[in-house]
Amino acid sequence: MFQINSEESEWELIEHWASRSTKLFLKKLSRNDTSWADDKGKHQAGIYIPRLIRESDYFPPLIAREDKPHIFQASCITFWPQTGERRISGMRHYSNKGPETHLTVVPHDLFRDLSPASWLIGGKLLEPVSDALYWFIVIDSTSQDAELLETSLDIKADFHHELIEPSALLAAGAFEKDVSAELIEQIDAAARQGTLSKLLASVATLPSPSRLAEEAQSLYLAAERMRSLNPYDMEAPGDAVMRISRDHEYRIFKRHELRRRAVEVYSALTKHPDLTTSVVRGFPDLDRIFLSASQQRKTRAGRSFEYHLATLLKAGNVRFEEQAILGGRRPDFVLPDKHSVQLKSERSYNEAAILSAKTTLRERWKQVTHERFNCAIFLATVDDRVSSQALDEMQTADIALVVPESLKTSKEAAYAGHPNVISFKDFFEHEIRRKRPTLLALHPPALL
Repeated sequence: MFQINSEESEWELIEHWASRSTKLFLKKLSRNDTSWADDKGKHQAGIYIPRLIRESDYFPPLIAREDKPHIFQASCITFWPQTGERRISGMRHYSNKGPETHLTVVPHDLFRDLSPASWLIGGKLLEPVSDALYWFIVIDSTSQDAELLETSLDIKADFHHELIEPSALLAAGAFEKDVSAELIEQIDAAARQGTLSKLLASVATLPSPSRLAEEAQSLYLAAERMRSLNPYDMEAPGDAVMRISRDHEYRIFKRHELRRRAVEVYSALTKHPDLTTSVVRGFPDLDRIFLSASQQRKTRAGRSFEYHLATLLKAGNVRFEEQAILGGRRPDFVLPDKHSVQLKSERSYNEAAILSAKTTLRERWKQVTHERFNCAIFLATVDDRVSSQALDEMQTADIALVVPESLKTSKEAAYAGHPNVISFKDFFEHEIRRKRPTLLALHPPALL
């Protein structure tokens, strides 16, 4: 039986079929889009097509059945490159049940055991292939292809579905062309003038995570016409952090990263007399450059997320200490401070708390201290790919997960219905201000 290997890249396959398409359809899959594949008792098998997509000219027009006029349907022959299957899929819309259309008769194995917030990408072909006019590829959210997809299309934090031009995907990595053109001119000029080493030195150091975070926060505050990131003044402080880190800050970082890495690669390739020698003998240098880039991205994301959390805590007058060592572990934040947490039996349970931060969890949530300090343990994240099994394990370990407000109720994530998952708003309003008011530097007036 066919199984998806999330370690194998499908990117070349995606590019091949995108190049043969007039328009692409991209959707972040909800649990309803995939749960049927893991539950054999469910008869429903297929993907929900949003109303706006259904009402565009992307899919074939729906026609009402004569015997049941409330049912609108159409045949839709599809090709699935990952398995090589051609399916006579169907579009079905029940006008008495809601606005969405159901795309049925799809390969079950492609949708089985998918991580939350995985992706479906497909295209409407310029020319039919074996009479199929549509193709679809499923991308697990934990795969390298998902990262490539999200980066190349500069997908925003609040993305759900969209029709996109193939050129947008085929131009992966090509963003802000004016900036790129200016950089090309700078490198060419430095090469002609013999000042490449000087240019390399000028871009060798990327801005620190704290500086990137500050710049991103400033852009967000200006765009939203806000004065501060006080969590008590915002309806959705978690969504704000997610937008700042995933959208604003990442765009700023990519601009700086392009300048540094492009100059480094050019310098490495021009050390040798010809291109072939440069690639072969320069491979160790290229490998080092790209490994460094990968590691720096991960470090930047994690440290900046901590910085954004610290900004929320400070703006909300929450007392905390960063990176305090407790029992061989170093949680990101202890509230109100290390000394209070270590008192254990000399204080009440709600007079202290531990807050850790991880942009992506996977198995790394287990790094959060399991030692008991007579206080609650919270883990903040903007990751929408956490499985239900991991959430159950966290609940057993008495760890509460803190997520952005939109992710808490998102159909794509697995958070809904898990009592140990709370929003950032709940964390500040309920867990801090109501249950632990002593953690506030300035106690608010009594709440009704």
